[in-house]
Amino acid sequence: MKNFKRGTPAFGLFLGALLLICGALIMWLGFWRTLVLALLFAVGYFLGAVQDKSAFVRDSVSRVMPEKKSETIDFRREVEKQQESLYTKPEESADSAEADGETDEEE
Repeated sequence: MKNFKRGTPAFGLFLGALLLICGALIMWLGFWRTLVLALLFAVGYFLGAVQDKSAFVRDSVSRVMPEKKSETIDFRREVEKQQESLYTKPEESADSAEADGETDEEE
């Protein structure tokens, strides 16, 4: 077992044999039946190997979906920003229209 680590020939032979068995099952049983068989194996392994199942599930879920940090939003400031952006946009477009009008007159 000491030599059975990732990157060793023994581990490579084990993975090769495992994938060979998976390929044979897919050809013999079909994809979906093999998928169900693999899912049942994973559930059985989980039930047999994990001692504290609730902590394992909680840790796994927190890795996949970490908690969001809540940040306070100043509603008044956000509304003021939106109002400022509404009032500045027409002025900018008016300036650009004047600039376009000047170029047309010069030609």
